[in-house]
Amino acid sequence: MLKVVKGTPDDYQLAALTAVIAGLASAAPAEDKPARRSEWANPARRVRRPLQHGPGAWRASGFPG
Repeated sequence: MLKVVKGTPDDYQLAALTAVIAGLASAAPAEDKPARRSEWANPARRVRRPLQHGPGAWRASGFPG
């Protein structure tokens, strides 16, 4: 299956190369993680909090908390 095109590798080098290639071929493919959703696409961001009443309400409206 393998063909040496240039050079003269010894038996140990060929064995190491064969082991690496066999390991890569038999390795399970990595699981794809689901794409993380952007916070901008979160539907909860469209829900507005109720407005506060009373003293300092204008200040609280500018600072979400």
